[in-house]
Amino acid sequence: MDLNELYDDAIKLLKEMISTPSFSTQESRTAELLEAWFEKYSIPYQRSNNNVWAIQKNHGEAKPVVLLNSHHDTVRPAKSYTKDPFNPLIEDGKLYGLGSNDAGGCLVSLLAVFTYAYHQDLTYTLVFAGTAEEEINGNQGISSIIPKLPVLTAAIVGEPTQMQMAIAERGLLVIDAFIKGTASHAAHPNTDNPILKTADFLNKLQKLTFDRISPLLGEVNLSVTQIHAGEQHNAIPDEVHLVIDVRVNDCYSLEEVFTILAQEFVAARFQARSFRLQPSIVSSAHPLVQTAEKLGVLTYGSNTLSDQALLTCPSVKMGPGNSLRSHTADEFIYLHEIKEGIQAYINLLYNLTF
Repeated sequence: MDLNELYDDAIKLLKEMISTPSFSTQESRTAELLEAWFEKYSIPYQRSNNNVWAIQKNHGEAKPVVLLNSHHDTVRPAKSYTKDPFNPLIEDGKLYGLGSNDAGGCLVSLLAVFTYAYHQDLTYTLVFAGTAEEEINGNQGISSIIPKLPVLTAAIVGEPTQMQMAIAERGLLVIDAFIKGTASHAAHPNTDNPILKTADFLNKLQKLTFDRISPLLGEVNLSVTQIHAGEQHNAIPDEVHLVIDVRVNDCYSLEEVFTILAQEFVAARFQARSFRLQPSIVSSAHPLVQTAEKLGVLTYGSNTLSDQALLTCPSVKMGPGNSLRSHTADEFIYLHEIKEGIQAYINLLYNLTF
């Protein structure tokens, strides 16, 4: 199969995807675009909700299985866009549009590679999955189809990494914290004002450190991102609600971090929104990592979250584009990044052995 033809088709598909709004949970029309691709290339596929996947033709039960995965949902466009986020515009070698970089370029590159290899007999089986709800870590995304896929040996998750390989990724723990006080009229003295008590809580939180430091991911990062208290000026509330965003390194589980925080702040009530998004790391001895190093691909630890957090098999994150452009106004990806990404994926996969 001609790679130049696949590249041209990949760019055409990416333009169609940019033109088709696909906010998380609303990806049905971009799922149809993936279906149309498989129909054009006569590749059998399956769909569940807005997730579309296909399995390489020459698969066998004894072969290892490698998943190629990326997402086709997007965030909503920033208000500061100066270009139409749904108009795929090419200027100076850049393809502009919402989702072009995160993660449309990765998705169409992996899809082109899967199509290129579909009829070939590799020593392992490739599975491609274009999935939904990644931007909200939704329940109807990749986690909903893993039981429907063959048992996975390894996975490559397509996210914009400049084709470097992320071999570790932080987990995410979001905590709702509640500081209790006594409600009263603002005109009367109140020694149990929860807003004032919050100052001590925040000072202590800012000084808190976690002992285990990851060689790849560094320290656990903790940020207070939201705070809410009270409804009117003349009433002291009985509670302050804070949201704490914790980016957890591979030295801790989310449960461990939650327990440490709850024990340190016994006067507050903590509630975790989820323990699903665990940190991940793959061994430097894993075939994907070993192959990347032989090819001169740089490896690193990633601070950003992806669907890696929901996979149970060893996985890496790798794709064309730059994470710094994700979720920004006038998002773009260079056309050459997609072409080079397709070739780099092929080089990795065709040198991979288990």
